[in-house]
Amino acid sequence: MRAFTYLFCSMFMIVAAQAQQQPNGTASSPPSQAEAPADEAMIVLGRSITEDFQQGRFDALWDLLTPEFQKSLDSADALAQVRQSVEDGFGEETKVLTEAVEPSNGVTVYTRRADHAKGVKVVTQVAVNDAGKIARFIVQKEPEAAQSRFMDYQTKANLSLPFEGEWMVVWGGREIGENYHAVDRAQRLALDVLMINGSTSFTGDGKKPEDYLCWDKPIIAPADGTVVSIVENLPDQQIGKTDPANPAGNHVVLDLGGGEFVFLAHLREGSVTVEPGDTVVGGGEIGRCGNSGNTTEPHLHIHMQTTADLATGEGLPMQFQDYVANGKPVEKGEPKQGEVVAPSSAE
Repeated sequence: MRAFTYLFCSMFMIVAAQAQQQPNGTASSPPSQAEAPADEAMIVLGRSITEDFQQGRFDALWDLLTPEFQKSLDSADALAQVRQSVEDGFGEETKVLTEAVEPSNGVTVYTRRADHAKGVKVVTQVAVNDAGKIARFIVQKEPEAAQSRFMDYQTKANLSLPFEGEWMVVWGGREIGENYHAVDRAQRLALDVLMINGSTSFTGDGKKPEDYLCWDKPIIAPADGTVVSIVENLPDQQIGKTDPANPAGNHVVLDLGGGEFVFLAHLREGSVTVEPGDTVVGGGEIGRCGNSGNTTEPHLHIHMQTTADLATGEGLPMQFQDYVANGKPVEKGEPKQGEVVAPSSAE
């Protein structure tokens, strides 16, 4: 099974790396719900575990591993061997780029992207269970973006943003660092968007989908087209749970003509308003934002590709028209990570 099964679409809550490690002292990634107190604590814990590993404090780390993880490694010596392999292959860490926190099926995952001395970007992931034990620890070279013959492609359809009001682009752009979908051929240029207020995407404690600002907000057709397929009866996941078996969750696939097909995913159960074969007009509601599929919080995933079949499609750039990004009008452009975007009419 191809990687898209798991890409569609787990939401990392990106936070900036330590300001002193940024060349100009500015944030390298947009703030999001990872700035909530519980996630701040996980950032601190993840940093501590990663630095213990980097500095060779293996006995202390060993005591933090779950019994199952300890059994798979035999002894703390295995951690030292892994550390030596990292140093031999990548060199020492030289600069932290981003840090992220993601709840996922009973564990909380801290992810750290960093430059290393041998000219490679490295991803470290630490999964901690509810008891504060390390269930998984992975250090690997950051994957490369999928090859594409469409990077210079110009969108044929008159695309408009598929929502009302201001939404933040959490994943979007052409490089891995700003858009983790880029590893997948079909989702090469996908966007994940949600609503935020200041530095958070929810109200209250954020433990229920209904707490999230974009929950049940209208999702609208980005252009005129024909409905190819829908899924509408999958349950919305509780926060911290995911459904990798149904990665897109409830979704709509639109044929915009000219070999352009748009996927709009993670819609609320029972909210899809269209049927296969229907003709839709750009701006018309097709469903509501939900939390179905392989997602860790309510948001909208949208991407355009060359076929209506995810397994055979190749991702296409989406140049939206007449919108506002970070308060500035854009006649035609591709939203990128960190931008707050809205239709021009929402100014």
